[in-house]
Amino acid sequence: MSTLPAQFDAWFARRGWSAHPHQLDMLDRAQDPATLLIAPTGGGKTLAGFLPSLVELTGGHQGLHTLYVSPLKALAADIRRNLRRPVEEVGLDIRIEERTGDTPALQKKRQRADPPHILLTTPESLALLTSYEDAAVTFAGLQRVIVDEIHALAESKRGDQLMLALARLQTLRPELRRVGLSATVEDPGRIAGLLARHPDPCHILHADPGPDPDIRMLQTEDPPPWSGGGAKYAIPAVLEEVKKHRTTLIFHNTRAQAEIFFHNLWLANDDALPIAIHHGSLAREQRHKVEAAMLAGKLRAIVCTGTLDLGIDWGDVDLIIQVGAPKNVKRLIQRIGRANHRYNAPSKAILVPANRFEVVECVAALEAARAHELDGDPAGRGPRDVLCQQILIAAAGGGFRADDLYGEIRSVGAYADLSRAEFDACLDFAATGGYALRAYDRWQRLVEDEEGVWRLRDPRAAQRIRQNIGTIMDSELVKVRMRGHRKPLGEIEEDFAATLTPGDTFLIAGRVVQYRRILEQVVEVTKTNKRKPKVAVFGGTKFATSTQLSQRILRLMHQPIWPELPQHTADWLMLQREVSQMPTADRILVESFPHDGRAHTCVYGFAGRNAMQTLGLLLTQRMDQEALMPMGFVSTDYAVLIWGLEQVADPAPLFQRDALRAGFETWLSGNMVMKKTFKVSAVVSGLVDRKAAGLRKTGRQTAFSTNILYDTLRKYDPDHVLMQITREEAMKGLVDFGRIEEMLARTQGRVDHVIHDRVTPLAAPLLLEAGRVTVDSAAVTEKLLAEEAEKLMQEAGL
Repeated sequence: MSTLPAQFDAWFARRGWSAHPHQLDMLDRAQDPATLLIAPTGGGKTLAGFLPSLVELTGGHQGLHTLYVSPLKALAADIRRNLRRPVEEVGLDIRIEERTGDTPALQKKRQRADPPHILLTTPESLALLTSYEDAAVTFAGLQRVIVDEIHALAESKRGDQLMLALARLQTLRPELRRVGLSATVEDPGRIAGLLARHPDPCHILHADPGPDPDIRMLQTEDPPPWSGGGAKYAIPAVLEEVKKHRTTLIFHNTRAQAEIFFHNLWLANDDALPIAIHHGSLAREQRHKVEAAMLAGKLRAIVCTGTLDLGIDWGDVDLIIQVGAPKNVKRLIQRIGRANHRYNAPSKAILVPANRFEVVECVAALEAARAHELDGDPAGRGPRDVLCQQILIAAAGGGFRADDLYGEIRSVGAYADLSRAEFDACLDFAATGGYALRAYDRWQRLVEDEEGVWRLRDPRAAQRIRQNIGTIMDSELVKVRMRGHRKPLGEIEEDFAATLTPGDTFLIAGRVVQYRRILEQVVEVTKTNKRKPKVAVFGGTKFATSTQLSQRILRLMHQPIWPELPQHTADWLMLQREVSQMPTADRILVESFPHDGRAHTCVYGFAGRNAMQTLGLLLTQRMDQEALMPMGFVSTDYAVLIWGLEQVADPAPLFQRDALRAGFETWLSGNMVMKKTFKVSAVVSGLVDRKAAGLRKTGRQTAFSTNILYDTLRKYDPDHVLMQITREEAMKGLVDFGRIEEMLARTQGRVDHVIHDRVTPLAAPLLLEAGRVTVDSAAVTEKLLAEEAEKLMQEAGL
């Protein structure tokens, strides 16, 4: 094992520290092509990643030596702040700078010609840097790249874009070494394969994981409600926990739920504890104000969402509260790590189920966390819309030969099996727009010169390409501003703003405001004393319960007794077992019962919210074809409840795989999901600009242009590469059809049908769920009219 150079050893000694074994191991591995370090929060993971760079830089270096990439701009700022101390105290002559969307333009320009020794950036800013013709100058001395929180990038298009950018850097600097850092990795081999240049190996280092977290479920006097996600019932108990601790982060899965909970928490905050709210729809100034107060230790509680998930040291946080079932064990562990940011000190966390079923899910998540079983989906192929953008970036950077770029892209693990035909189709699309669009001059973007180099047809197009780099799709948001003030409170979705009339109230930034008007894409509001607002429809992610957690829930429900569950929930499940039966992993349970004059069918699929919503659409379609006259449905992560005019006698035929697949194809081809997915892929691939002349288009402007293009391609070129990409993305996105196919595969057509004379215990909460979907059926309308006519005639004595 390596020993520290004398000046670093002295620095550790002055602070009363000694280097951790994994930090010294990173020095040993400093020359490896790729290294993945998995270390717990508070274990000196960041210093371990930078230590080889700092040691190498003591010998002097011209230009950029180390590039650090993180998912968050705030994380880059935090790392710079934390790195400055060892650099200054060891006495190193090292320049450390950030380059993000917030960096001034003059500094960005200077960094390209005179980069610092260590540059801290984000995937988008790195992609932009590689798009300049002087990229070879900027990266001339680059030795190492450190990717922080790599697990968070591994599951998104941002990660795919980052790895394509690293492949471009490797072309410029063949000896470039790669380092990945993470605290929560469910499949180290998969992440290592993502980090390394394919097919190069990647060494995996595991640090001592430290003590298990202190994690439990909140006990309250009142049981959780049967449905809903607000957890208002738990406010008194949560406040008591906040009072016992220095700083508490209260996580929610969606921004709207965070706003509701913060509003209720504020109303119950009789002791005037300093509390705040933090999420992605708040104005930047609002978020920075909250972050500064957290770092200064001035806040007792912060209601938040995924914006505080990642590895920033947010001051003296000693308790994490997760409101609502975590849906994903890996996300839960990541959030727990925000507490007690110290090595060998257990993090403390409390789970708060929002409704009765979430009690079961929280217990299952607790068991998985204690067993160190993280969840995660298998790696998919690299998305081709990101590939199309990368081709345009390479063209803006001075051009490329097709053979060379194809080889470079295939060095990225996610694109290792990309066929030449697929690459050529993407190249043709980037160059001409594809068959149906090549007649339009605006999509004639690339030309191949006599030497076989693909270049921009018009060099001025490089600016437009750079303005539109990135894979993050902003929601269609409009700013909210208090009348008479210049600074915005935050943003709400355009569709929600369109439903408001003067006098309506809604929640934003933890306060109730009253809508006055919308002017130039800004919603103008005033203060109000009303306490019951509407709730803004924020663009936060609605998580679906993971496959692994769903399977654990099924196993838990099938136990003979449930000593780990609160008595009220155990009694509920026992009653379900007595009057019906419990769902199992290898069979689909279908219950039929009458309620409120309608026939109800409840299907337990445990495939996650998006998949169960899609299953509801497909089953009602099938039922309509079979003259079963469905009227509507509602879905959750574990079941879909359908009501209609006819009882299902034999549900098994409804689940025939080929019929469901055919119905899905028909439904998807004419559904708005395809248009929404097409819009995203059209923007990411570079077909449609999100910015024009430096100004960002509104969501409605983008939707209008992409809808026209979608209809055109669907009619005249249905096999266009972007239509292929759209279908691939739709299958794994909002509709999550893969989870339905997984459900059909594990059940193999085995269906248990229970017919009951009343609502079953497990189905009852679904009758209280929001988000009902109405089925438009001519047969249902005709029958209801006939029944109404019959009643009227009977009343008339006819």
